[in-house]
Amino acid sequence: MSYEPAPQDRDPRLWHIAQRRASFKYHLGIYVVMNIFFWGVWYFTEEHLTSRGWPWAVWPTIGWGIGLLFHFLSAYVYPKSNAVEKEYEKLKQNQNR
Repeated sequence: MSYEPAPQDRDPRLWHIAQRRASFKYHLGIYVVMNIFFWGVWYFTEEHLTSRGWPWAVWPTIGWGIGLLFHFLSAYVYPKSNAVEKEYEKLKQNQNR
């Protein structure tokens, strides 16, 4: 995911973390809206009256929820871990040897 560079008067590290968190909040909003839609379709098609077992809407909820969990972790739990920057630093150190 690409983010805009920080403006001149902003700390680039904090700007990057803020963008990740804003992106997560947007993702969460879309997840909620779409899951309301999925479950509404399942309910109003009256499939809940005739189906046995798991409703089909549980699968996109779980699958997308796993992706949302990883997005949350990268935005709030491990916001400073940036694999690209770490790899760049390794390459730069190896080049200087």
